[in-house]
Amino acid sequence: MRIIRLPGIHHDANAVVFSGSTSNLLVDAGTTWYQMLQVERISGHLNRGEDSNKSLDNILLTCRRYPFAGGAKHISQENGDIPIYIHSDAISVLETGDFYSTWANRYDSDMPSTECQPISQGDSFDLGDGEIVAISLPGHCSDGMGYFETKRGVLVAGPTIPRADSPARWDMPGGSLPELITSLKTIQDLSPRSIVPARGPAIKGEMRISDVLTQHLQFLEECQENNGEVPRSWPRPARTAYFLTSEPPWPLLEKEKLGDKQ
Repeated sequence: MRIIRLPGIHHDANAVVFSGSTSNLLVDAGTTWYQMLQVERISGHLNRGEDSNKSLDNILLTCRRYPFAGGAKHISQENGDIPIYIHSDAISVLETGDFYSTWANRYDSDMPSTECQPISQGDSFDLGDGEIVAISLPGHCSDGMGYFETKRGVLVAGPTIPRADSPARWDMPGGSLPELITSLKTIQDLSPRSIVPARGPAIKGEMRISDVLTQHLQFLEECQENNGEVPRSWPRPARTAYFLTSEPPWPLLEKEKLGDKQ
């Protein structure tokens, strides 16, 4: 099993390739802006050494948002119209190319009409030498999903954890602060050994993961006690941001910068 994080370019979320002995899949696709480059990146990683004819078999999406789902249709077509899976709440949204709730309009882009199949809590994909299990993680939006590689303990968290130092927003279409808090507790109970967030490097190690999850939870619970309001000291999010950023930065920021260099 090879697990390859394809760092997001510009507004693209991280994409992750799981390459198993019998099957390969992609979690999240990025925007349409770099979809052709994304196809080349995926193919380059899959077709190395003796593996000269490998391709993707499935695409799994963590949510409906444009930075995660925009490029899925093109990548599917370039791999023989492979199936795209997403939570059932988002299927009609993607099939109609809704540019509002996907937030494609925030990026001055169209959302491709994308045919998808439903996925739900506990669904699994056997890759031969590993298994990917779907985990329901609503909160940022109702269709939020995570994907957990059980043997190695790797969780792709999508927008539930935008980055170690950036908590998720819940004030977007389909968002819910109580559900977001519950989803972070679900991740705690899962005890992953590595978390791939939406942006930036993977979060690794028991202590590091515990620190990150605790800080996110404490912040969100304080917001809940404050009637769902973000502290006044935090700046208004950028038009395209599906995450929050603090001023001054969270203490975790310096650790995250160090992680980028490693």
